[in-house]
Amino acid sequence: MTNLKENVPWWVKIGAKIILARLPIPYRWWKRVGLFEHGDMNQSQQAWETFLEHARTADVVDWESAKIRFKIRGDEYTVLEIGPGDSLFTAIIAKSLGASRTWLVDVGSFATMALQPYAEFVDYLRSQGLSAPLMVHSESLIDLLKECRAEFLGGGVSSLAHLPSKSVDYCFSNAVLEHIPKADFAQFTLDLYRIMKPEGVSVHRIDLRDHLESGLNNLRFTEAIWEGPLFRKSGFYTNRMRFSELVELFGRAEFACRFPRVLRWDVLPIPRAKLDEAFRYLADDDLLIKGFDVVLTRR
Repeated sequence: MTNLKENVPWWVKIGAKIILARLPIPYRWWKRVGLFEHGDMNQSQQAWETFLEHARTADVVDWESAKIRFKIRGDEYTVLEIGPGDSLFTAIIAKSLGASRTWLVDVGSFATMALQPYAEFVDYLRSQGLSAPLMVHSESLIDLLKECRAEFLGGGVSSLAHLPSKSVDYCFSNAVLEHIPKADFAQFTLDLYRIMKPEGVSVHRIDLRDHLESGLNNLRFTEAIWEGPLFRKSGFYTNRMRFSELVELFGRAEFACRFPRVLRWDVLPIPRAKLDEAFRYLADDDLLIKGFDVVLTRR
């Protein structure tokens, strides 16, 4: 299936996803056949290594202790993941590292509800030397979330409005922010700033490539077409904001930004003449950035 998807032209993928997204078929079936996937955080090793990579970038874990733990400054430590996707493994990781509360925010319920993958993940974490939850009283995913003192919020980034101000110590996302609708992004940055504790830290990996051929084919289209419901609700939408625009919005929200990882193309993956006019005259420095990590702290 992977090789097949790689060989399908971007424009065929758009047409196919527009049609398929409107069929009355549940997400879990699309996941099984490899379409409309929401990340790979349902794989134990991948989920753990991805979490650790961002935690290292944010410098939120004490690696010197006998068992790795969050750097907890007070009586509690809170974690927020934006876009957990196909699993809620982060709830287990956060509890294992000493978090007192965890929130998981997504635009829908994509995570597997079966307990077996979570039990296997607990075993995996124990093999890594962590004191993972016992799951003795967990007969459902809801029970497991309660054991981990975790809460799932399925209203997308608007769910941040329900979190108390200055309540989050550590927030992270992995290739998620590019999917936040462009019209909602400025408010998202303001809400994120409001809920972060004064000494809190937020780290995000942002993929600026199209999610069709990992190029810039999404920049071919006008704003009216790309932001219209036909494209926005078909499983390939990204907000198309470039590096400079994102940095400006983070700055307006009063975040200080650090960029430990910036990936660039050597040459543009598409001729400028093929781009919509809104992007055609952007500087090379902006268009050549295909992804980056950003660490956000309150000023």
